[in-house]
Amino acid sequence: MPEMEGAEATRRIRATLPDTHVLVLTTYADDESLFPALQAGAHGYLTKDASAEEIEQAIRALAAGRTHLDPAIQQRLVAAVLDAQPAPRAHGLPDDLTPREAEVLKLIATGLSNGEIAAALVVSNATVKTHVNRIFAKTGARDRAQAVRYAYEQGIA
Repeated sequence: MPEMEGAEATRRIRATLPDTHVLVLTTYADDESLFPALQAGAHGYLTKDASAEEIEQAIRALAAGRTHLDPAIQQRLVAAVLDAQPAPRAHGLPDDLTPREAEVLKLIATGLSNGEIAAALVVSNATVKTHVNRIFAKTGARDRAQAVRYAYEQGIA
């Protein structure tokens, strides 16, 4: 983009229209492009080699209040989270999150679905859904993307 980078455009759009869901469609899938865009509030991220059907799926997902990431991008996020060293917490968990809720939030940040989280923690889907709803209520997140952003801002992920 000639006048500003995508992350800055995303930040400005979200500041002006906070209910807008931004889908990034870019040539770049490197960490220097990906992470700033997500931190700026992008709810979706696709590379320009995405098919018309993939772009349509992403737009529909965002319109329904969900996130949509290219599978390769999801893999990068999971790898980055797994490779990251957890930040030491001097005062416990923020916003009265329980250790289990923090664990679920960390798994959400890796891109896992509720079913995948349930399998990883050996609990039911209903239990995961309860944890997710409590996480949203305690953090003020409206969706998984906001929860992931919160997790990174608080040093949970």
